Amino acid sequence: MESTDYEHGSVPADQRRGWLSIAAVWIAIGIDLSGAFLGVALASGMPFWPAIAATVTGSLLLGLLAMACAYVGAATGLSTAMISRAVFGKVGGAVLALALSLSLLGWFAVQAGFFGGNAQIAFTELTGLELPVQLFTALGGVLMVLTALWGYRSISKLSTLAVPLLLLLLVVGVIVAFAMNGAGGLDAPVETTFTFGGAVSLVMGIFILGVVSAPDMARWAKTPKQAMAAGFVGFFFGNSIIIVVAILLARVMDESELMTIYFSLGLGLAAVVVLILAQWTTNTTNIYSSALSFSTISARFDRRTLTIVGGVVGILIAVLGASDFFVPFILAIGVIIAPYGGVYLAAFLGGRRGRRWTAGAAVPTVDGWAVAAWVVGIFAALATTNPADGLGFGWFSLTTISALDGLIVGFVAYLALLPLRRRELPAEVEAADAETAEAETADASGDAVPENDGVTA
Repeated sequence: MESTDYEHGSVPADQRRGWLSIAAVWIAIGIDLSGAFLGVALASGMPFWPAIAATVTGSLLLGLLAMACAYVGAATGLSTAMISRAVFGKVGGAVLALALSLSLLGWFAVQAGFFGGNAQIAFTELTGLELPVQLFTALGGVLMVLTALWGYRSISKLSTLAVPLLLLLLVVGVIVAFAMNGAGGLDAPVETTFTFGGAVSLVMGIFILGVVSAPDMARWAKTPKQAMAAGFVGFFFGNSIIIVVAILLARVMDESELMTIYFSLGLGLAAVVVLILAQWTTNTTNIYSSALSFSTISARFDRRTLTIVGGVVGILIAVLGASDFFVPFILAIGVIIAPYGGVYLAAFLGGRRGRRWTAGAAVPTVDGWAVAAWVVGIFAALATTNPADGLGFGWFSLTTISALDGLIVGFVAYLALLPLRRRELPAEVEAADAETAEAETADASGDAVPENDGVTA
């Protein structure tokens, strides 16, 4: 099996893949236990239909944002961390790559913790024995790291096999639950603890890091158009399916643990399969993207070595109880990382597509304008987040969705600063950028990569 994942350059045309296989990766990432956890929380903290509406709204917004971020990845062939280098400069990009890597590593630890807790429940239900949750957390983490070692190709094959089975098992669980208990529990009164905007922010926050790091997978698409299709399908359906299923099952069965629900339905074996496949496909990608981001800081860093080191660190953090901080963690990700997505979208779509957007191109040490736009986006996200919903001040409201506020403000701030930065750039640099922008645009439209809507493994 090929070992290179082109972490320091662009994915060549002959290695690009069809949209459906890439969408399958994102759907597999979206179907995870954190989504189930959030669905149960929404089911107990909101009336049924507002919870469903918040899930659909958040997932729709994620799908639309993913289309834009995937376009950048496919058009450039660069990873998210390499894009941060083009936008923020060598040092600025390294800081962003480190932030992405640490965020993904933290997410890996949280997901491994979810795996351990639910695996312990499944094991006890099947055998009657109780073993330490830390044992299951560590074993699950090792399984996920092993797949990540082989890179994107291995993740794609695993996801293609897992997604149909996962969807089947989730649908069967809902059908059996309604057959046993009916639909009466859907309208049961609950104490409202989430605002609609806060719920949408949580729905987006659970996958916003995936949207911002979408180029890591989208760079493998044959054309930007296929990447956009994969992005929308993968993020809209991948994010919403598990949350909606968890809301339905929690309401109908009046239970807060997905594994317990499946065993009470007589689907214990299905529960074990869902558990293993859902977390395996999701967390393998987390540790893969974490190592990929860190490896771009220096050509001396080997992605496989970083995968092992990061995996060990992530497993240790998971064993120490990272999953206990699930909600604060995803809210913090939305505040800090989402504005970065807005900045790099503005940088690419706003005409700054010259030589910077090629592997190994010369870039400034720090692009202060881009950093400023990112900081403004973070401030906006903090200012619009209700303290009752998470990290923030609640000074004013824009869209009522703080993660989206930060992304939009970061996007607008970068575009607003463009006239100032253009005035300061030397005329010869502007001319060189303009000369190469036309070629970059042709490549971004898919002309440089032959169109092929077929699916390749």
